[in-house]
Amino acid sequence: MNRLLIIVDYQNDFVQGTLGFPEASSYYDRILALMDGFQKSGDEVVFTRDLHDENYLHTEEGRNLPVLHCQKGTDGAKFYGDLENRSRSSRVFEKETFPSLALAEYLARHDYNTIVLCGLDLSICVLANAVMAKSACPNAHIVVDVSASGSGDPEAKEVALKSLKRLQIECRDLSKEHKGYF
Repeated sequence: MNRLLIIVDYQNDFVQGTLGFPEASSYYDRILALMDGFQKSGDEVVFTRDLHDENYLHTEEGRNLPVLHCQKGTDGAKFYGDLENRSRSSRVFEKETFPSLALAEYLARHDYNTIVLCGLDLSICVLANAVMAKSACPNAHIVVDVSASGSGDPEAKEVALKSLKRLQIECRDLSKEHKGYF
């Protein structure tokens, strides 16, 4: 089986910084377990990193989400916990907005059977990158692991989950699978 894990924007500013929320840190151990399981199975793990410069508030995203976050060179832009170190052995797609076009182009050049996404914010960046993955790999089974993904806005999270399901992207708690999906 040719599988890929995409860890979306699990960065300090989304966990404990300017866009953080209380439950965000609770996904950390599950993300580590997913990463370990994929790597142990010989499957690929990639990351997306939200990254902005000082001009952020003058961008389309910044005008609509006027909260400085994930600025280049700051601790807020680093991956949370040990993921900053662990990401060095994986491909990292830096992005200026919600989805990563570079990630979609990368996916389109590969033949994945299954793509699993996790991270933050489920209602924005995880959603956007899951849709990009579905577009880039229309025959792959796309899954969002809800045990390793979340949002600070419960209502937006529910809307995102309904939207993902309508787009034939499976949303399930992989931690409840036999041996954690591995």
